[in-house]
Amino acid sequence: MSPMAWVLETEVFPDSHRGLRDAVIRAGHQAISWKDEWWDNDGWPRLPEQRVIFHGSLGNASRIARELPWSPGAYCDTDAFHCSAWYPRAADWLLHDSWLLLPARELVTGGDAVLQPLGNPSRLFVRPDSPLKPFSGRVVDSAGLTLEALDFGFYFDDSELPVIVAPVRSIEREWRFVIVGPNVVAGSSYEPEGRVSGGSAPEEAAAFARTVASRIERPQDVYIMDVCTSGGSMRLLELNPFSGADLHGCDRTAVVNAVSCWIEASSR
Repeated sequence: MSPMAWVLETEVFPDSHRGLRDAVIRAGHQAISWKDEWWDNDGWPRLPEQRVIFHGSLGNASRIARELPWSPGAYCDTDAFHCSAWYPRAADWLLHDSWLLLPARELVTGGDAVLQPLGNPSRLFVRPDSPLKPFSGRVVDSAGLTLEALDFGFYFDDSELPVIVAPVRSIEREWRFVIVGPNVVAGSSYEPEGRVSGGSAPEEAAAFARTVASRIERPQDVYIMDVCTSGGSMRLLELNPFSGADLHGCDRTAVVNAVSCWIEASSR
């Protein structure tokens, strides 16, 4: 395999990147530390003869995918990862049996009429449609809901921001998987509240991830899949861009090898 460059924004995922950098170097690739100042001084490495892959913050991943000539640069096709883009294709496995897409302003001002298609639940799960997550997903009371309860004015200032709204579902456990092409290449449990990584994923969760990965139209060649148990059943929780997602406890060597091999094969 030809050496490639992994550009790592280590301060975003310091725990994940310790092992990721080691795995990159062991595989014979180059590990480069990302510097935000490159946006200001146009100092990003040119690397014209190398394939390059970024891993770090969602914001930088999205901008690299749009603006830099690196190949592939970043697996962060934001349009493909909007919930409204992939939720309909994932209906057979998705955690949410019903959901709405609407502007944040309409959610807080529309009253019962807006939530009638969901059965007017007293509590809601709300998250941005965008994978760049201008505010974090959360459970809120439908009565008296305000834009400020969604961090309007702090993390975002567009009252027309599209949001996903769904009835609350209880979640018992969660796992994160790295998908390369049609294959699940690594998995890990994690605690979402503290973003604490756990051990390897059990076979039941891995088998479910393999089923979904083999049947869903994938948003990008390399991506992240989060699955969970709810009511004792395996469900698909979320799809995220690889280049902006924490790897948690996923096997770094398996990830580096699979992603690098895919990039090399795709460039032939």
